[in-house]
Amino acid sequence: MRHLHKGRKFGLKTGRRKSFLKILANNLVSHEHIVTTEARAKEIKSLVERYVTYGKKQDLAGMKLLLKYLPKKSAYKIYHEIAPRYAGRKGGYLRILKIAAPRKNDGSKMAKIEFV
Repeated sequence: MRHLHKGRKFGLKTGRRKSFLKILANNLVSHEHIVTTEARAKEIKSLVERYVTYGKKQDLAGMKLLLKYLPKKSAYKIYHEIAPRYAGRKGGYLRILKIAAPRKNDGSKMAKIEFV
């Protein structure tokens, strides 16, 4: 039973998994949409929505938290461009669109994740 074990492991150890998710989140912020597997999209959705919430506060603490989790360029983009867009919105900043065709290589379900 997986009680209290949340999150996906992706077959990686802790450090590699954290850096992998950080890279995915960075790509999503810089491009504002990416095509990836469904599991990866679901995993980074909660992370990036949390980062947008930090940016919406528009204070020093929020900026420091963003810099803690993201590279400088992406943190600044969330703080100055993305977060002000959602000032009147209480949540749900990202959408996951499932793609009908699976990946050719291994048949994984694919999805596009983008900002609303």
